[in-house]
Amino acid sequence: MDGNVNIQAPEYGKDIRVHSIETFGTHDGPGIRLVVFVQGCQFRCLYCQNPDTLELKGGTEYKIQELVKKALRQKDFFGHNGGVTVSGGEPLLQRHALVPFFKELHYHGIHTCLDSNGRVLDTDAKELLAETDILLLDVKHINNDWHKKLTGVENINPLKIAAYREESQKPMWLRYVLVPGWSDQEEYLHEWAQHFKDYKMVEKVEIIPFHQLGKHKWELLNMKYELSETEAPSEELLQKTKAIFSLYLDNVQIK
Repeated sequence: MDGNVNIQAPEYGKDIRVHSIETFGTHDGPGIRLVVFVQGCQFRCLYCQNPDTLELKGGTEYKIQELVKKALRQKDFFGHNGGVTVSGGEPLLQRHALVPFFKELHYHGIHTCLDSNGRVLDTDAKELLAETDILLLDVKHINNDWHKKLTGVENINPLKIAAYREESQKPMWLRYVLVPGWSDQEEYLHEWAQHFKDYKMVEKVEIIPFHQLGKHKWELLNMKYELSETEAPSEELLQKTKAIFSLYLDNVQIK
C-alpha cells in the first residue's frame, strides 16, 4: 500500500482517547508492535498496573490520522509478524472510533491486535472484532463470584466474547493473571482450562504472574491498594498452574 492516509469523513472523524503509546513493544501480541494504551475502563481489578487509565475522560485525544501516521513510520520494523496493538484501559469502550482505525491499518497492510477484558459485546464490538487479527482476551477468573471480587464485574461478557470469537473462527490468545490467594484455586484452574479445552481458535495461553509494580500509582492517586500484602506467585505455583492448563490446552506459556 502507498503511504497516504486513507481517512474519509465523517466515519473516520472520531478521536481516540489515549493514555500512552509504546513503540517497539514486544509483550502485547506477535513481533514488534506499536502499542496504543487507550483511556477508560469499567473494570476495577485489584491488581491494576495502571489505575490512571480508569477514568473515562482522562488521557489525550488523538485523531485517527495521527495514530495511523505513527504506525506507518514504524511499519518497516514490524516485519512479518508485528503490527499495532490497542490495549488499555478497555479498548471496547472506544469501539466506535477503533473500527475505522483498524480498517485504516488494514488498508496499509498492518496487522492488528486488541487486548481486552471483554467488557461488552454488541454490534459495534462485533465489527471491531471482525477487524481484529488476534484478540488478546483476559479471562480473569472462571468463577463468577471470584471474578466480581477481583474486578468488580461479572465474567459473563468475557466468556460471551470468547465464545463469539470461537464461533467467528478468528484467532485469539487467552490471558490469565495468577494472583496468590485470589486466582490460584486448583479446582478453578481446572475449570478455567476445561471451559476452553474444545476451542479451536485459541493459539496461545499466557499465564501472567501478579506483581506490585503498579502499587505506587494507587498511592499517588490516593486509592487503597488491597493487595499490598500479596506476594508474587512462586515458581512452584507458576509451574503447577502451567501443568494444570496444559492438561487441556496447547501452547501454555508463562510471561
